[in-house]
Amino acid sequence: MPEYCTCGAQLPPDARFCHKCAKPQYDYPGLEDAQQAVPPPLPVPPPLPITAPVAEISFRNRIAVKIGFLAALLALAATMLLTTVVQSGIVGMLVTFGAGVLAPLWYRRRTGQQLSVRSGARIGWITGIFCFALFLVLLTISVLALANANSIPGLRDNPTMKNPAVQDFLKILNDPAKATEGIIMIVVFMFLFITTLPMLGGALGARLSHKQP
Repeated sequence: MPEYCTCGAQLPPDARFCHKCAKPQYDYPGLEDAQQAVPPPLPVPPPLPITAPVAEISFRNRIAVKIGFLAALLALAATMLLTTVVQSGIVGMLVTFGAGVLAPLWYRRRTGQQLSVRSGARIGWITGIFCFALFLVLLTISVLALANANSIPGLRDNPTMKNPAVQDFLKILNDPAKATEGIIMIVVFMFLFITTLPMLGGALGARLSHKQP
């Protein structure tokens, strides 16, 4: 055992520590082994990425409503353009179905969210509601124009007015009871088909969007 510490202080016999600088005078191998036996702290896992919740498709979803309205406008414009070439009601049915297919594809491109088949049917139904409202406005304008066809020179001389189907429709309009019943049937028929077809198209569009990269 040394008699003096490295600091110069004289050590008493059997001193374990220096009374001046508190330096230990013995080596404790067990202390170093204990320090080495302490396991290192476990690595902290990285935080999980926070994903944005998928917005519900309803009339409260502004993006879905906007896309449905724009798809309905495109369907109306396409119907008016195509019916000048092909005089058939099938054109309107195909166009409204196509608007429903377009809506979920457009929604995914706009938001990056993948829609389920059920959500695709919902956005297709929203598109169908707007299609029905726009076509109902167009039907109202057409009925008013036909009812006043004799007072409008452009319509009176139009070859379409000589069509037997148009003449039969004008006879129905002249009878208030038949006109009301006929218009109600047309509106109900339009609502069923114009809302159902885009809904089916929306389900198909959502399924097709799954295959896109």
